[in-house]
Amino acid sequence: MRVNLPLAPPFDAPAALAALAAHAVPGLERVDPAAGTCSRLVNTSAGPVPVTATLSPDSVTLDVGGNSPAIVADITTAVRGWLDLELEPGRIAAILGGDAVVGPLVAARPGLRILGYPDGFEGAVSTVVGQQVSLAAARTFTGRLVSAFGSPAGDLALFPTPETLAAAGPEAIREAVGLTNARARTVQALAEACADGLRITPGSDHADTRRRLLALPGIGPWTVEYLAMRALHDRNAYPEGDLVLQRALEVKTAKRAREIGQAWAPVRAYAVFHLWTASAYVP
Repeated sequence: MRVNLPLAPPFDAPAALAALAAHAVPGLERVDPAAGTCSRLVNTSAGPVPVTATLSPDSVTLDVGGNSPAIVADITTAVRGWLDLELEPGRIAAILGGDAVVGPLVAARPGLRILGYPDGFEGAVSTVVGQQVSLAAARTFTGRLVSAFGSPAGDLALFPTPETLAAAGPEAIREAVGLTNARARTVQALAEACADGLRITPGSDHADTRRRLLALPGIGPWTVEYLAMRALHDRNAYPEGDLVLQRALEVKTAKRAREIGQAWAPVRAYAVFHLWTASAYVP
């Protein structure tokens, strides 16, 4: 089934495709920036369903490997959140457009979106695996995790479930992926928490999700705020301790970055992504 997803223009499709390609995990998804497509499996109540999203400046089209109206509706909702298609660019311009720091960036890229994740647990584990390594290494590590513990369906696989990784244990995760002992323990602890009911979704209690994530070993404020931006869709989330953000603002402390960011509420996350994009930073 083919579905056209409405959006409020403009939509910076090239930036979205570049970000998707930069984070594409082998075996989990395929991104073709030239064709403007991203393909992956989406888990549904009917099992894994292949989905290809075609992005252009004017539209997003989905080709869904199924025709159940309920399943297609669920996938459509998930993809809209994933690609930030609910954004009204005019609202961001109205709040940030007059700011001396980020206003020119918003004017240059009015259609920039904050890409989310098809699944919050996938996003959280991918973020943990990518800590303190290059983006290429993060993709390799996450691809190994998918290969070892994911659920294949055709030539792609679903990301491992929390229950699967919780049962695997940190030693098996470390050996399969090549992580440090500490990082493998963090992945396993995160999987246990999610298997025990932690929800990393836009509809969850954000304060409770933040609190439970911070209580896990190896997860600090930066990771929590990053996941708040991308997985919880908290558009006022703000990683004030981020070094790229501080360099872009020409400050040296989180306190000073926080003070500057007060002017960008309640959409501080968009200001951060504009600054990151202008710095050619792909977190």
